[in-house]
Amino acid sequence: MSVFIDNRQTIVNIDEKLECFVEDVVNGVLRYEECTEEYEVSISFVDNAEIKDLNKEYRHIDSPTDVLSFPMLEFVEEEELEGLSQEEFQEQFIDEELPLGDIVISVEKAISQAKEYEHSFERELAFLLVHGMLHLLGYDHENEKDEKIMFDKQENVLKMLNINR
Repeated sequence: MSVFIDNRQTIVNIDEKLECFVEDVVNGVLRYEECTEEYEVSISFVDNAEIKDLNKEYRHIDSPTDVLSFPMLEFVEEEELEGLSQEEFQEQFIDEELPLGDIVISVEKAISQAKEYEHSFERELAFLLVHGMLHLLGYDHENEKDEKIMFDKQENVLKMLNINR
């Protein structure tokens, strides 16, 4: 598992301790989801101006947001794998790190939301990382049923990692 961190902001110091925290949260989501594949994930820390530009470009929403996820893999259903020989399976699913995708987090938004919800910056950062990771793993919250599934998973991962406040 590789986690690449790209710091493009100057509001919060992204030190080794915070990088380890990020890696722990990312790995926690993968453990919770029982992912056995080796993935590579990119996490970018930005300010509100940059995430606003990205949000406008990719979602056509002209305002800053807290987290954006850019999945790079499409997940296949088990039924789609039926009938593949071992050789065909290995050709399609190579034994190397798969690029799971990119997560972009506005540090400014994380700070303001932590204050708004009266919890720590680390708790808010963990929440945004878990949310982004679940999107990379194919979860969404476009309807009420999917939202409940995704939000329950978010809370369960945070509890598993003992991240409360």
